[in-house]
Amino acid sequence: MTEIAYRTALIVGVGAGLSASLARLFTKAGMKVALAARRGGELAALAKEVGGRAFACDATDRAQVAKLFAEVESAFGAPDVVVYNASYRTRGPFVELDPDEVARSITVSAYGGFLVAQEAAKRMLPRGHGAILFTGASASVKGYPQSAPFAMGKFALRGLAQSLARELSPQGIHVGHVVIDGGIRSARRADPPDRPDSTLDPDAIAQAYLGLLRQERSAWAWEIEVRPWVERF
Repeated sequence: MTEIAYRTALIVGVGAGLSASLARLFTKAGMKVALAARRGGELAALAKEVGGRAFACDATDRAQVAKLFAEVESAFGAPDVVVYNASYRTRGPFVELDPDEVARSITVSAYGGFLVAQEAAKRMLPRGHGAILFTGASASVKGYPQSAPFAMGKFALRGLAQSLARELSPQGIHVGHVVIDGGIRSARRADPPDRPDSTLDPDAIAQAYLGLLRQERSAWAWEIEVRPWVERF
């Protein structure tokens, strides 16, 4: 297996699920890990567990994103892995949707990804090295009923990832988009006894991200899909 070529990771949009699994696995792989969320104080326990640092940042605010990267660079050096894991979802019948909530869904899911990726690319391009990974969902490729805002945001994020992969990969930056096609297992969402492994284990998803980082550049993937073995597609 290819030795990990990355030393510092920044995960934006950290919670208790997938992003926490990523933080733990990246740390085991030898990376220093910076964690960012709107309420950075809530990340103190995880930051202590992985020996990293937590930062408060609203990913939709240009000034806050620039400040985040400056602070991470000062603490650890410029991150050579950046994961955008933030999203916002509002649901309901189309004619009843609140336009302000729709705008927020698109802003968090897609525009925040743009801001974070731009700051990352500014630091990676001079070195010709780095990886920018985006967390997608079933809604990245399938628009579901009463979920138009989420599909709009996730479709846009996927478009951003594809465009960046074509622009930045030839310059040494690995851009990846991970479509998580299914529910992620958690304390609130356990597998039914009669359907084991019918949700995605966040630790298993994290392994897929690490696999992307370990790919040889002669065979980089810009997108992968992960789903439980029973998920229809």
